[in-house]
Formats: sequence, C-alpha cells, structure tokens
Amino acid sequence: MTQFSSINRSKYLEEMEANSLDLLVIGGGITGTGIALDAQVRGLKTGLIEMQDFAAGTSSRSTKLVHGGLRYLKQFEVKLVAEVGKERAIVYENAPHVTTPVWMMLPIIENGTFGKFSTSIGLKVYDYLAGVKKVERRKMLNKTNSIEREPLLREQGLKGSGVYVEYRTDDARLTLEVMKEAVNRGVLAANYTKAEEFIYNKGKVIGVHIQDLLTGEKRKIYAKKIVNAAGPWVDTLREKDKSKKGKYLHLTKGVHLVIDSSRFPLKEAVYFDTPFKDGRMMFAIPRDNKAYVGTTDTNYKGSISHPRMTVEDRDYILKATNYMFPNLNLTTNDVESSWVGLRPLIHEEGKDPSEISRKDEIFVSPTGLVTIAGGKLTGYRKMAEGVVNLVLEELRGKNYPACTTDRIVLSGGDVGGSNQYPTFVKEQVQKGINLGLTEEEATKLVKRYGSNISALYEVIKHSGHEAETAGLSLEVYASLIYGIEQEMVGTLCDFFIRRTSALFFDINWVIKWKEPVTKYMATIFSWSLEEEQRFRDELAKHIYDATVPVEYDEDEHPHAKSV
Repeated sequence: MTQFSSINRSKYLEEMEANSLDLLVIGGGITGTGIALDAQVRGLKTGLIEMQDFAAGTSSRSTKLVHGGLRYLKQFEVKLVAEVGKERAIVYENAPHVTTPVWMMLPIIENGTFGKFSTSIGLKVYDYLAGVKKVERRKMLNKTNSIEREPLLREQGLKGSGVYVEYRTDDARLTLEVMKEAVNRGVLAANYTKAEEFIYNKGKVIGVHIQDLLTGEKRKIYAKKIVNAAGPWVDTLREKDKSKKGKYLHLTKGVHLVIDSSRFPLKEAVYFDTPFKDGRMMFAIPRDNKAYVGTTDTNYKGSISHPRMTVEDRDYILKATNYMFPNLNLTTNDVESSWVGLRPLIHEEGKDPSEISRKDEIFVSPTGLVTIAGGKLTGYRKMAEGVVNLVLEELRGKNYPACTTDRIVLSGGDVGGSNQYPTFVKEQVQKGINLGLTEEEATKLVKRYGSNISALYEVIKHSGHEAETAGLSLEVYASLIYGIEQEMVGTLCDFFIRRTSALFFDINWVIKWKEPVTKYMATIFSWSLEEEQRFRDELAKHIYDATVPVEYDEDEHPHAKSV
C-alpha cells in the first residue's frame, strides 16, 4: 500500500511541482477522484489538488445513496436511469464495505405522486432499465402488509406500497477509497491546496499557481491538461479562466436531519411525498441506530463553502416526517445533528430546482481548460470515463486505452466480492475482539475500513499500548493513526466528519473524544497554540451549525440570527 500520509503532504506537492504532469485534476470530490484514478490507470501521470479536504463539499453531504434514480423516471430521464442503475451494481461489487443494499418502500397514498398502477409499472420499468438482480426486483404490497413491514407509516389514505432495492453508502468514505486507490496506483494528491491562478502559454493553460492552505507555501504545478472538477466551485475557476460563457451552474441546497432510533425506530427505508403539494419527495433511512431524513431542494446563492440549515429547512423536514409517520410527534429537540449540501446543477431557464436535470456536461474552454459539471454520485465512474477519453484523445490521438475502472476493486474492497463480504466481516470482527476491541467497536471498524482493517489491527498490535497514555480507546487510537498515515487526516474536522461521519451519526462520540484527539494531533503535527485553536474553533463551528439552525442563511442574509 502506498503511503498517503498528512505528514508527507508537502513532499507530494514538491513532487507535483518538480515533475510536469500529464493531467492535473482540480477538485477532490467523487468526480475529481474518479477522474484521477481512471487517468492514472490509463497511463497518464496524474496529480490532484483539493482546496478543502477530500469530499468536504457535496461528496460528504448527499443523501448517501448510490441509487438507480427512480425519481428520474418522473422526468423521463430514461437513459440516466439505465446508466446509473448499472453503475450502482459496479460500485457495490468494487466497494461492498461502503455500499449496502437496503429495501426502500414507496408508500402509495391517495392523491400522491405515484398511484398503484403507475408505481407497479414504474418500478417494473426501473428494474428493467437498471438491470436489477432477480432477488432485488420490486414487490407490491397491500395496505396491511405495508404496515406490517413499517408500522410507523401513516394509515390514513394508504393504499399499499411498492418496495425496491436502493444502495446506501458512506459518500465521504467512498470518495476517499477512490482517492486512496488512485494514490496506490501512482497519483499524487493533496488536500488544503488552492488553485489561485492559471498559468498560460500562447493562450493555452499549462499550469496553476497553488497555495498550501495549511503551511502558506506557494508553488507552481505544470500539466499538459488541466481538468476543473471543483463541484460547486467550477464556475469560480471558469471565471479565473475567463471562460464562463453560455451555460452556468445552478446551485440548490439540500438539508438532512438525524434523529436517534429511540425517537424514530424506523425499520425500513421509505421514499415518500411531502404533504405540501410542491412535487417534492423525501427519504427516511435507518443507519447505525439513527434515522436520517431529507432532503430539501431550494435555490441557493450564498457562500459555497459553508451553507447553513435554516429554521425553515428544519421545520419543513420535521413537518413532512410527522405527516408520513404521524405517531412520532417529532419536535426540534429530537434533531441530534444535520448536514447541508449543495447540488451543482446546470442551469435550465424557468425550471424549479427539483425539475432541473441531474445530467453531467463537459465544457472545453478556448484555453484548453476542461470542466465537468452536474452529474450524480452514482454516475461518477462514467463521468470520469468521458473526461479521460477526451483528455487522452487530445494528448494521444484516437488510439488510446479503454476505461477499465468497472473492474478495479477500490481500496478496502478486497473482501472476496459482495457475496463473501458477510463472512469477511464475521472473521475480522473476531480478530478485533482478540486484540481487545469490543464486538461493537470491531464491527464498526471492519465495516468502515473493509480489507484495510488489517492495517488498523497492525497499529493496535505494534503501538496499541500508547492509546491509554493518550487518553484514547483502542478504536479511536487505531482510526486516528491510520487516518493520519493512510488517509491524509490533517485537521480535527477531517477525522470527525469525513473519515468517521461521527459528527453526523454519533455527535456524542465527537464530544467525548474531541479533547484527547486534539491533544494527540497537536503533538503529532507540532501545532502552535494558534493552529490548535484554529482547528478547535473550526470543529466547534461545525458542531454548532449541525445542531443549531439560523433564521436565514447568514451568507445570503448578513443579519441572520442563530436560534
């Protein structure tokens, strides 16, 4: 395994600066990391820079589904449904540790979006288009069977339901496993590296002035081709390139709420109509003794880097949830955490946010800058294939190697395939227990890290005795050491948000461990008091923003107040 250590970030940047690249990717979300992996595998010397942390934007703040796009049937996006349906099966097979099939229930409510006939036909078409496995094909249930399957469902107006399979994922960890696989194959990558200005020669883009946001160092990186895969920031880079013409991004905001299973004991994932006659549908999904619900879909024009949940967002989701699950009587006090993400869609005049296509598009500027915009998490691999095909054709002509990432097992995914994954988990959990972990801790780690669990067990074997001295449990210690050495953890938020998802799904765990983790990282990285305080403040802000909404998003309304 190639080291991907935050201790060596500067070395990776030095190497990028010293050696001219074939391709430089700007953006470390799922799209950018997918492009980097595909390009490197097909023989292009590739570098990647990310202004924040990997997956810190949209790629850690989605609905966390690698899904077949049933909702796109409503928009007659037949080709999109067919493509993403097949892609999710590939993602599942290549990374079963971060992708879990879950049955999704689609309640049929009187005067709802889907009637009994349209649901049955729609799901059948979906099964066909998405190439769904026989054992995962849709089932139609009557009212009684639906309530037996999910007792919390609203009975009034319920006519029955359709059930079909979706694939739940950890979006940030999926992005990270793609990044790590790319690095294992030779990609040079660094987070907290900002592309400040482009470098040109005879009107063509040949490099980037970059700044290391952790050290302040400035460098120049040169590449034969540069791809802008910056998600919500793609237009910012197009503006730097003076090529933002014609189509442009349309950002919409999506909010999710997390509620403990003691208050929302959801048995089945449910995809349901909101009661507001706005054409919106929501997901309620059980995960790790929690349920999360979302999402909103509203136009957004505020700060890209830190959108906030508003009171209106929170109340909209709670009202919709209480309507579909009327016995819950959820209140604002039941919301443990939340996250807010931005969808970088391509603007379509006169369309509501939910109607805008999720299709991706490639733009090539007169300077040669390649931009990829739009698209979905599920379709990341095909988006990457299209971009790399274009780059290879420009660099090598028509005869270039075909994409093979459909057959590349991602980092952590070497578990013997999806069929062997349950056996793998069972065996590895027992090994963890033998090393001193509880069954719950071992299960959590095995499911999070997949076949990379062996590296964490090595940490426990060789230096686990240091955990107690640092005031850490074995579970936290092994995760942190592995994160620093193999997942470029450089800040508290990297660890508590993107590497563990704990700020979303176990906020009490964050509060319990943030002090000893801070002290340990401060020692490892030799942080100054100012640096330590900056990272403490950053984490505190994220904890606050996940739990406390504002009246209005303060970046859209400067006089917003927290409540």
